[in-house]
Amino acid sequence: MRRLFAFSAIAAAAMCAIPLSATAQTSFAATPLGAPAQPAAPAPDALSEAVVLSVNDEMISSYDIVQRMRLLIVTAGIQPSDQDLPELQREAVRSLVDEHLELQSLRHEEKEQKFDLIANDAEVDDYIGDIARSANTSPDKLIANLNAQGVATQTFRDQLKAELSWQDWIRGRYGQHLAIGDDQVKAFEKRQEAEAGKPHYHLAEIFIDAGRAGGMAAAEQGAAQLENELQKGAPFAGVARQFSNTPSAANGGDVGWIAAGEMPPEVDQALENLRPGQPSPPIEVKDGVYIVLVHDRRSGGASLVLKLKQLAIALPKTATPDDVTAAEAKLNEARGKMQGCENIEAVAAKMPGVVAGDLGEMEDKDLAPAFKSVVDGLPAGQVSAPVRTDVGVHIIAVCDRHSGSTNQLTREQIENRLMGEELAMISKRQLRDLRNSATIETR
Repeated sequence: MRRLFAFSAIAAAAMCAIPLSATAQTSFAATPLGAPAQPAAPAPDALSEAVVLSVNDEMISSYDIVQRMRLLIVTAGIQPSDQDLPELQREAVRSLVDEHLELQSLRHEEKEQKFDLIANDAEVDDYIGDIARSANTSPDKLIANLNAQGVATQTFRDQLKAELSWQDWIRGRYGQHLAIGDDQVKAFEKRQEAEAGKPHYHLAEIFIDAGRAGGMAAAEQGAAQLENELQKGAPFAGVARQFSNTPSAANGGDVGWIAAGEMPPEVDQALENLRPGQPSPPIEVKDGVYIVLVHDRRSGGASLVLKLKQLAIALPKTATPDDVTAAEAKLNEARGKMQGCENIEAVAAKMPGVVAGDLGEMEDKDLAPAFKSVVDGLPAGQVSAPVRTDVGVHIIAVCDRHSGSTNQLTREQIENRLMGEELAMISKRQLRDLRNSATIETR
């Protein structure tokens, strides 16, 4: 699935004029990797000729880096200060290097396999069209607004081409060989059931990978600068989309509902004290730094939801004991003919005075005490003994019972989530191997 959710934030940012610092509005003089960026204002043609580094003999120019910095600024919705520019430059370089490695790998695969793997212009056009529609605009207006904020059309297209090509290849090359087994699904369901009583959080995340950033100190510095941008009002989804190093970046950092205990202990501890809508400060973990945002939270102890039907005989509160006994006997006779909820209406139709009713779904805590007393512990498909109320005598059929937590995933959702995790691990491992074997030289 293409990244429409995350790119709706990008499109929205692109449609607004985002004020930049004085330095960010000028051209940047690119410097060797890791060195502080200094503002300058040479002509674009001069910038385009300055080669900064090579990736397996493919050149990345200072113009490429400036353009990627502008794209990061606009699509993430940030307002960097002069002090933020060195880290922004490093992130621009990292992302450009990764994309060059990905496309080089795909071109090699194309030669080996004799068919196209890299997205063509028409596919990129379709993607831009999807992005524009998600922002209720046209592709031409989207591109025009990016251009107005200093982002060249080709810079935007190059990022999309690399992203589409790499994701499609990972999914096509490995997805068809991955099978999520019943044991994996059942293990997930068992864990999900065990966690039903824990607090749940609708969470978004930004993760700075220390290995990719160049060490824990660099990851901490990068996270601190992102925290500062968030405090200035940068949209969490936009920042996550461009800077986070987890698969959730594709969805603007949104990881959905998780139970307490699913994140690293350091993050779990911070969740307890966060208010909805409040980004956390940077949280250092073993292999990087998190910033998290709680969209919503739910307390533990999810209620039980029951789907119920009934057979009833109307009797006023003033009915005699003999009338009640006769009604109970008739309903017990009906019980003997019932097959759970399957034929309850058919049974009622053949017994004068007996009415069938669908009570729908309700939480067990909302059941009338008389009904609750007879269905507590009754498995799905079973029928209760007769119960007397002020309006009649009833038997209750339990058609289904399940956790009332909306956090529970369906089997299909579980399979998709597990498949996504597997593919993300493969993608990360592939890119790590490409970096380790690459020749990257600064000029």
